[in-house]
Amino acid sequence: MNPRAAARAIDALHRGWPVTISAGGKGYALLAVESASDAALAAFDPAGAADLLIAAARAETLKLTNQLAAAEPDHGVLVERAPWMDLPLAMAVADPVQDLASPMKGPFRAKPLTAPDAAAAALKLARLAGILPAFFLLEGDIATEAAADALDIESYDDAARLAIATRARLPVAASETAEIIAFRSPEEPQEHIALIIGKRDASVPVVRLHSECLTGDVLGSLKCDCGPQLHQALHQIADAKWGVLLYLRQEGRGIGLVNKLRAYALQDQGFDTVDANIRLGFAIDARDFSVAARMLHLLNIDRVNLLTNNPKKVEGLEQAGVSVGKRLPLAIEANPHNAHYLTTKRDRTGHKL
Repeated sequence: MNPRAAARAIDALHRGWPVTISAGGKGYALLAVESASDAALAAFDPAGAADLLIAAARAETLKLTNQLAAAEPDHGVLVERAPWMDLPLAMAVADPVQDLASPMKGPFRAKPLTAPDAAAAALKLARLAGILPAFFLLEGDIATEAAADALDIESYDDAARLAIATRARLPVAASETAEIIAFRSPEEPQEHIALIIGKRDASVPVVRLHSECLTGDVLGSLKCDCGPQLHQALHQIADAKWGVLLYLRQEGRGIGLVNKLRAYALQDQGFDTVDANIRLGFAIDARDFSVAARMLHLLNIDRVNLLTNNPKKVEGLEQAGVSVGKRLPLAIEANPHNAHYLTTKRDRTGHKL
């Protein structure tokens, strides 16, 4: 197992370079549809013979598989390359946001996968990279820029090698004596942040796990409750004896900023947040709360009172070895733009006050 191989493959996907993904000695050469260019596709597949690998959930929407198969998020479906399938059409197949603009796609035919475990690993790698799970696929000895095995991808665990990078005093509106601490791991370029508020003592700290939300935290988006939750959490922590805000770089519940905006576009088409994520080929919630647990362990905190409406955050911390003494609710008033979003969180993902 080599997590650095997975990191190199993720970097190659972002750059539009082909990668080799294998499992059990079988594998494929792959070029990510989202980051490919016409020149890169021509170099990778000069004969125009590469088939298209997509997630089963997307294939079910295109009537290329059944609902039972689509229920397995890592299951892949291989679509036979039609003569007319160029890069724009492949992107239209991969991206459900384009369905209304280009509703007439196909006909397509699904083919059997000779290495389904390698296909599943490739789709997982795409999700880790924050790109649409869709690839041009070739079999055989094809030159690529990076190679990773399914075990390499499985071992790509941001939490395991997370370490404190630096710390400094940071006066903030909620507390002029706050301290900020940055964490990073060798493979993951994004840093996570902890903000310690108040004077640490033997009492159980109030802790908030806040996933990054550029649109809500910075731009004041009314589509979610992230910005108000962030600021209210800071003040509730400041009102306690002491506590910690963990700012996790897991935008869009772990699917990344670009895919979150794609989910927003799907919401404008009538899908809720849950169905939008599924339609894009991602998990309903792809966040890894073991990252937060690792940060707390590095801060020598093993018991917390957790400020959250999400019981899965409690479960995630406790499964990673952090005891949660109390779950403290975080009540935010709805507005006309996020009322349906908040209802969906309550009814479909188990959030509660």
